[in-house]
Amino acid sequence: MTILDDRPPADLVRALDPVVATEIERHLTMAKEWFPHEYVPWAEGTNYDGLYAGEAWDPSQSPVDGVARTALVVNLLTEDNLPSYHRALTDTVGRDSAWGEWVHRWTAEEGRHAIAMRDFLLVTRSVDPVALERERMHHMSRGFEGYAEGHVLTTMAYVSFQELATRISHRNTGKHTEDPGLDRLLQRIAADENLHMLFYRNVMGAAFEIDPDASMQAVLDTVENFAMPGNEVEGFTRRSLTIALAGIYDLRIHYDEVLAPVLRAWDVWDRTDLGPAGEAARERLAAFMAGLDATASRFEEKRAARAARTRASSG
Repeated sequence: MTILDDRPPADLVRALDPVVATEIERHLTMAKEWFPHEYVPWAEGTNYDGLYAGEAWDPSQSPVDGVARTALVVNLLTEDNLPSYHRALTDTVGRDSAWGEWVHRWTAEEGRHAIAMRDFLLVTRSVDPVALERERMHHMSRGFEGYAEGHVLTTMAYVSFQELATRISHRNTGKHTEDPGLDRLLQRIAADENLHMLFYRNVMGAAFEIDPDASMQAVLDTVENFAMPGNEVEGFTRRSLTIALAGIYDLRIHYDEVLAPVLRAWDVWDRTDLGPAGEAARERLAAFMAGLDATASRFEEKRAARAARTRASSG
């Protein structure tokens, strides 16, 4: 038995329900209505080969480079798996009361992301439509099995980090493309992700007040085992390296811009309400973060050395 088993998850779901209701009200005052079709340059579209006898896709038609295509496809495939994420959330918190209202609202907002991204990428011939559809079928057929599923604390901790990581990944991908229209779309999507992060982060903050020891254990488990929901995309490790080398999303960003600020928001390092088990979890978390910081620094050094070799060979 672990700390997380001391209080039944269903009790915590009920205890957090008033917080969820308050956070929904806050979210709705901040969320802005937007329409995916307004972000797509439809006039640029032409027929593809197939039923309408258009032109087959070729990489030379893409207005973005190979790194951007890699990041865009990974981000889109991640957004595509929304049905599995919806199932995971409802299995954890149910569909009743304020929780159910939130899960459905969140799902509706998230649903716009894949719609808008796919329309934009296909209209502008940014990616291979056949390869994209085959990957979508393969990825969604595998579903999503996150380690955090089943307990409200690990789930809330995970989505707090994951929504922020997704926001940053979209935002940095948009910048990398150097395409004003695509950058504008990904900024809009990133704004949604930020509001979702605030919702989950605030709910988890309330959980710390209810059960600080179990919450600290959940955060430790999440940080140690964190993986983006797109990690089951075929070739994810290779693609992640491409994305990291380009500075779109790497360990330094993960440490500095995702983990560290969220942990500060929960006052993880300065809490005085922890028992022995919570203190032990915090000590282990601190050690893990120190190791991650060192690993991130080593990656930066290797990337810089690689870039220097590339410049030397091309000069």
